[in-house]
Amino acid sequence: MLELEGAAVGSRFPLAAVLDALPWNSDGLIAAIAQQHGSGEVLMLAWMNRQALNETLATGQVCYWSRSRRQLWRKGERSGHWQQLVEARLDCDGDAVLLIVDQQGPACHTGRPTCFYNAIDGAYVHIMTEPVA
Repeated sequence: MLELEGAAVGSRFPLAAVLDALPWNSDGLIAAIAQQHGSGEVLMLAWMNRQALNETLATGQVCYWSRSRRQLWRKGERSGHWQQLVEARLDCDGDAVLLIVDQQGPACHTGRPTCFYNAIDGAYVHIMTEPVA
């Protein structure tokens, strides 16, 4: 990774150089966390390859990499539940990207607002939200 950790506030680095330096995993992927703009609610965790990240940055519509289908997954393409990119950030060591989004409709394929609806409570896991009607 480039020396982003110790860089001064206001420092700027060319995007291509930063993307080249990211620690993509052995499948060429990086973890991507979607967070709702305004509320800060964590919506989902997915994966991006470089093509998906570049497309997201270029179009403003979030695109992931589907590990099961082995193809680009444009969030909302089938469901209509789009994610409009508001801001993208990298974590301190560059192994995760935070996508601050405006989510249209539920984020989860179950129809729930967030994929994180299973609460661990002691010896139990309980369901916290219903699917959106």
